[in-house]
Order: sequence, then C-alpha cells, then structure tokens
Amino acid sequence: MRVLFDQGTPVPLRRFLVRHEVTTAHERGRSTLKNGELLTAAEAEGLEVFVTTEADPKYQQKLGSRTIAIVVLSTTSWPRIEAAADLVVAAVDAADPGTYAEVPIV
Repeated sequence: MRVLFDQGTPVPLRRFLVRHEVTTAHERGRSTLKNGELLTAAEAEGLEVFVTTEADPKYQQKLGSRTIAIVVLSTTSWPRIEAAADLVVAAVDAADPGTYAEVPIV
C-alpha cells in the first residue's frame, strides 16, 4: 500500500513497513497543509493510508466520504513507537479504504 506519514510521525518507522511504499508530508511538499487538506491531497495522489500522531475525533466523523485509511498512533515518542512497531505494522496491513484505527502505545 502507499502510505503517507503526517508531520509528527517518526520517519524511522518507515523501516518497519517494508511491504509498503512510505512517503512523508514533508517529502511531498505538503507539510504546510492542514489535515483535511492533506488528506484530500493524499487521496488525489492515490495514497491509501495516512499515519498520524494527532488523535482527532473529526477524522472518525468524516470518514464516510474518504477513500484513505487513517491510522492514529497514541504518542510521538519514537522509543515507544519502535517498541510497539509490530502493532503499527499490523494496523497498516489491516487498513481498508475509509477506515480509522487507533494504535494504543504505552
């Protein structure tokens, strides 16, 4: 799948998603877009999964019209995310168009 990392998503997570094509909002020149605009641009570019650390209930309410899946990580802490990388990989692997998943990382 084609995966987009939001600004707060630690880039080293990319190495765990080896079965996916991963890019960042910054790499795509989209780092100044707000999330709604970023999601719209990502969908237009054919991206399939958006990984973010910004838990926002608006995502859940507006998914009906979205084709991109959203995976929310509960922290920005790279050591904690790295320790739970298998949970993140499982969430990305299971993502379907328009779905929303939260990955609780302790």
